[in-house]
Amino acid sequence: MSSTKFDVIVLGSGPGGYVAAIRASQLGLKTAVVEAADLGGICLNWGCIPTKALIKSAQVFEYINHAEDYGISVEKASVNFDDMIKRSRNVADGMSKGIQFLFKKIKLKNLRVGEK
Repeated sequence: MSSTKFDVIVLGSGPGGYVAAIRASQLGLKTAVVEAADLGGICLNWGCIPTKALIKSAQVFEYINHAEDYGISVEKASVNFDDMIKRSRNVADGMSKGIQFLFKKIKLKNLRVGEK
């Protein structure tokens, strides 16, 4: 069994965790992040970010429904919930992949829970 030593181990890769890990690595500390799921944690993958993407879609629909208030005529706007959710997932996935890219770029180790 090989042993790896780290100067800093960050538990969780949410908005606080991944920023702290990147900064520690930038400061020259051998850093690892322990994450149970996708990089970015609950906020980025299931909470804040996907929810905000869905809210933005609802806002756009609201604007369209009141377009005449702005002198714009729009006929028969409709909502496709599957596409709204797909967009929300794509936004979250893109941000998580951005964190993965940064981790690889600076050689920051991401340890999955249960991984040795």
